[in-house]
Amino acid sequence: MQNTFDVVTLFLLLDIADAGSLTGGAEQANMTPSAASQRITKLEQNIRQPVLTRLPRGVRLTEAGEILAARARLFRREMRAARGDLEALRGLESGTVRLGSFPTVSASLLSDALKDCHARWPGIDVRVHSAVRPRLLDMLRSSEVELALLWSYAWTEETEKSLSLVPLMEDQTQLLVPADGELAQDDVAVASLRGARWIIRNADHPAAEVLYRSCEGAGFTPDVVYEAHDYQEIEAMVAAGMGIAMVPRLAVAHHRPDVRAVRFRAEDRVPTRSIYIASLARREYTPSMYAISRALHEAAQRIAGAAD
Repeated sequence: MQNTFDVVTLFLLLDIADAGSLTGGAEQANMTPSAASQRITKLEQNIRQPVLTRLPRGVRLTEAGEILAARARLFRREMRAARGDLEALRGLESGTVRLGSFPTVSASLLSDALKDCHARWPGIDVRVHSAVRPRLLDMLRSSEVELALLWSYAWTEETEKSLSLVPLMEDQTQLLVPADGELAQDDVAVASLRGARWIIRNADHPAAEVLYRSCEGAGFTPDVVYEAHDYQEIEAMVAAGMGIAMVPRLAVAHHRPDVRAVRFRAEDRVPTRSIYIASLARREYTPSMYAISRALHEAAQRIAGAAD
């Protein structure tokens, strides 16, 4: 079976598998369904076995197709990593830093750091990709970004040893209440909130787990009356008197005037999340990476100082 495989056809097969149909895969691969069909037919002729099972609606990979798609997925990841490495090399000359981030830190810590970075080092071109934690880890591994801001709680799954994590700050969990409400003072005890109505991020969000773990530790189950999709929605519902909420401090760093964030008492040990700067352990920092890292550390120190 010499000259059996070509990259275009293997990636096409992977696109078809992901899309669940030949037409959808062809669209992802930027080719016509006819051209895609011809490529798959030629592949099947070369390996002398089918790679797709045609269904009434869509297609399914055969065992041979699964084997090829798995190899193609690994190869595509390596090609993305190679592209990332080449971009990183070019960044040494142009002063470019590709940084991964997530929404709550982008709207607070990172925003402040970028203002400082642009003022002090205007020649550095920072490109930011905002994503959820699993995607940020993927982008680091494939070198799509050189640095990424990551969060973790005490129970969060550990990252791979291939990553280097530099602690940046502890993001304290706070209680969000109406500004004109009764709970306006710091050092609130979780146990005192047994009868409260709670607003949470959707139930599979880490912030929801913080609430459930904290209330369990205080001996009760929270009465959840609203599940929100973002912190802006949470703030609006708290302001409207719908309930109260546990939120990371950075999530409400620039909060509305009609809500107030108050601290829990230290004895309750309400979980906090750690914020890190992550990079591949094998990657050496460029001058531009050092610059953005320094700006992030200084912004984190200012936020910590404001909380004291």
